[in-house]
Amino acid sequence: MAVLVIGLFILGEYMMGLNYYDSEYLSAYKLHRDFGMIVAVLLVLRMSWRLSGLTPNIEGKQWQQRIAIIMHRSFYALMVIMVVSGYLVTSAKGQDISVFGWVTVPATIYGFENQEDVAGEIHEVSTHIFVLLVVVHTVAALKHHFINRDSTLQRMLRTR
Repeated sequence: MAVLVIGLFILGEYMMGLNYYDSEYLSAYKLHRDFGMIVAVLLVLRMSWRLSGLTPNIEGKQWQQRIAIIMHRSFYALMVIMVVSGYLVTSAKGQDISVFGWVTVPATIYGFENQEDVAGEIHEVSTHIFVLLVVVHTVAALKHHFINRDSTLQRMLRTR
């Protein structure tokens, strides 16, 4: 899921540099939209798993544990915001969303004034905040590994 989200960020930044009428824009947009819908499905599955109570123990001092919980909840909240706002951008004109031609997702929320622009702005801002948190999270994990010499990074990377 992390690879998909990072890839979507890179693709989204690439798209932002293209003109709407650029021949590559439509292809990039479709890929971004389709993989974004896959992330939406994975997010629902992942949140269901997390809500089931199957979560790893958080180690460290109490303040570090609180920050870790806030960070993880922020990741989930931002992913929900990114998915919902992306959907609102894509469905703003009332057109259903075809995902790789496999399945069609109906446009259920559309027709609001400036929906595409407002949702697009929310999508972009939430994505940049998400990436900033990923950088902070990564730096913290590396600090734990190389400075604190604890097992935090190893536990994060361990396959379950």
